Amino acid sequence: MSSRLVAGPLALIAAGGVVAGPLLESGLPAPPQQWVFAVLSLPLPALGWLLAVRRPDLRYGWLLLAAALSLGLSMLGIGLSARGDGHVLLTALASLTTVFYGLTWIFVPLLFPDGRLPSRRWRAVAWLSGGAIALHAAGNIAYGYDPYHLPAWPLSPVQVAGALGSAAGQLTTWVMALVVLCGLVVRWRRSERAERGQYAWMVGGTAATAAGAVLLTLFHFGGLRYGIVGLVGVLAVVGSLPAAIAVAVVRHRLLDVRVGLRGSRLHLVFDLRPTVDEVLSDLGTALEQTPEPVEQLARLAAAVRTGLDLRWAAVTLADGTRVVSGEQEGRPALELPVRGGRIECGPRDTGPLTRVDRRLLEALAVPAGLAIQSAGLVTRLVNAQEAERRRIERNIHDGVQQQLVALIAGLELARATGAGPAMLANLREQARQTLADLRELAAGIHPSALSQGGLVEAVEERCSRLPVRTTVASPPSLRARRFADEIEGAMYFTVSEAVANALKHAGASAVEVRLALDGGRLRATVADDGKGFDPRTPARRGLATLEDRLDALGGRLAVHSEPGKGTRVEAWVPVDG
Repeated sequence: MSSRLVAGPLALIAAGGVVAGPLLESGLPAPPQQWVFAVLSLPLPALGWLLAVRRPDLRYGWLLLAAALSLGLSMLGIGLSARGDGHVLLTALASLTTVFYGLTWIFVPLLFPDGRLPSRRWRAVAWLSGGAIALHAAGNIAYGYDPYHLPAWPLSPVQVAGALGSAAGQLTTWVMALVVLCGLVVRWRRSERAERGQYAWMVGGTAATAAGAVLLTLFHFGGLRYGIVGLVGVLAVVGSLPAAIAVAVVRHRLLDVRVGLRGSRLHLVFDLRPTVDEVLSDLGTALEQTPEPVEQLARLAAAVRTGLDLRWAAVTLADGTRVVSGEQEGRPALELPVRGGRIECGPRDTGPLTRVDRRLLEALAVPAGLAIQSAGLVTRLVNAQEAERRRIERNIHDGVQQQLVALIAGLELARATGAGPAMLANLREQARQTLADLRELAAGIHPSALSQGGLVEAVEERCSRLPVRTTVASPPSLRARRFADEIEGAMYFTVSEAVANALKHAGASAVEVRLALDGGRLRATVADDGKGFDPRTPARRGLATLEDRLDALGGRLAVHSEPGKGTRVEAWVPVDG
């Protein structure tokens, strides 16, 4: 918003100056060449405004605006001078033509295309050129430059010094412009294929500007009154570089600006590279509409590729899962580690990746990390569910199913042989054991005490059968509370797994379980006095799946332990109320 507030008035002042100055100079009705000059001068402030508003982080748009502003104010000063006596303010305005020439001859091609110097070696050229431009302008002011009111002779010492300074500044500006043009040609010859078209147009525009400056110097007849050749020169000086930049924008997507047709009415639009907010908004919508984890990764990779205009982009999970958007060629040009994986970027279609591209990618790190984490979580939960299904299937096949087969065989034998009371009693005992095993298996899936009595009662029943001293503590108000099935199930199995680990692995002699409801969170803590372990080791004692289960509900699980100091498992999930 701030760039619009600054760039808009600057562009309007520049545009108003290049239109009003020639009209003031010639009066109305103005001759055709004045209108041609005004029209050909307007693309410069327009291009400067466009780039400054849509790409305020780059200096190039502001550079074009500065050149346009100096041109507009100088034309206004010259036009006002034609209407009245020379004045120091009008002289200062008219002297801004030197600033316009210096910026367009030197800095516009030197800082092409992103507003930065090609290398540190060009710093001396930039400083020397800036000093020459300032000396030329100051010299004109001291001399009293006015195309319509020449200073009276003899000149004062200040005017003589101004004339000498103006000449020295102008000569230095010409030399620096030639150096910059030669450097631009070298950069064009050494540029990559994707950038060569952009540099070619800038070389052509700079050469045309230089040729126009030569014509303007040889055939200038005072003020804005030029001969035909002089008019061609001034139009080349004013219009060549904006035309070259405009063609580079249209044909070679300079500074990521694209011009095309959009919509059913085929109106012309400027479609620049999307901003960070636009990429985040589109990515959020795409992820919400895509429930499948692999498809989410594909959408994420496509968003990165489109946002940075890459040839390809890839998203890789920590487990090795990898999704690529586009056709990968060669090594990544940029990598960014994010939570749960990393993002890999191939080269851009136009030019190298810049600091702006890195900042956009870093802005995507948080939503990208969440998407990667979500995809990994869903994958782990699906795998855990499949493993649990196979475990139940195996327990049924190896346990209850075999018992039922044996019971049926015993019943068939009893019927065939006329079994006595002893055999019937044995078969009844087998049936009771099978029923007990079925209940135990069902309790492992979802205990009946949890469905009927709630979380506290189910935890108490689970801990009442343990062979070590176990205490369960909870506030009385929590015993009567019920929560969603997925919340009660997650907390119950977390407590059960933590207690089982304390018996199997920790060698604990006492276990303490605490349940609480605090600040909208249902909490469970299981502490034992066992031998403890190092939580940084890969083995998590079967809690990894439960950690994913809690994470899917918005909760967390933490394990605190040290060798010889027992273990404390803390878990919580958000609840209403």
